[in-house]
Amino acid sequence: MQTDQVLDIETAANLLKVLGDKTRLTMVKIMSEHECCVCEFVDLFDMTQPAISQHLRKLKDSGLVKETRRGHWIFYSLNPNSPYYTFVQHVISDLPSQRYKVEELETQGKRICCD
Repeated sequence: MQTDQVLDIETAANLLKVLGDKTRLTMVKIMSEHECCVCEFVDLFDMTQPAISQHLRKLKDSGLVKETRRGHWIFYSLNPNSPYYTFVQHVISDLPSQRYKVEELETQGKRICCD
């Protein structure tokens, strides 16, 4: 559920601080187009699982990202029920698509590698 709530400056600044990290901003753009699991982000960013988990924790704590459990695996996507969803959509709307990164994973046979 989207709300067109007016954000106060402090809330907007905190959200922009979370999104101000290049990795998290890229993750949010990817998750706006695809849901991903941690192992996919590990491959996409060539980072350790703990580092990716810390980025996801910050995004989840801010309410921007939701997780869906499927068996042992957790998949992450942009949270359309966040009161900040519209704000985030505006922030990322002019960013280039990151779809090619996910397509590269598919080509390498690493898309949803945790199945």
